[in-house]
Amino acid sequence: MEVQSERTGETAVIRPLGDVDMSGSPELRASIRAAQNEGPRRVVVDLAEVAYMDSSGLATLVEAMKNAKASGSELILASMGEKVRAIFEIARLDAYFRIVGSVDEVAG
Repeated sequence: MEVQSERTGETAVIRPLGDVDMSGSPELRASIRAAQNEGPRRVVVDLAEVAYMDSSGLATLVEAMKNAKASGSELILASMGEKVRAIFEIARLDAYFRIVGSVDEVAG
């Protein structure tokens, strides 16, 4: 899995390209941590290219949310496909995260 990162103003956008599973989660975790360490007001994880996420992916995002709350920043999930959203709903994590339809809703 590849992860792209960019920053515009107070928003860092992380784009995982591919499944977020046991093999890809460490790269996603490292990318989110690096972005959070730069101190943006918000980090948006763009999930448009993620068709599947396992429990290690969920754990990565929960850890990132805890880090965001501890630092006073915000972690937002964007462009979540139906299958990934279903995983979040089953795990009841949809109430824990701010989930938006697209990066454009929060970029800037």
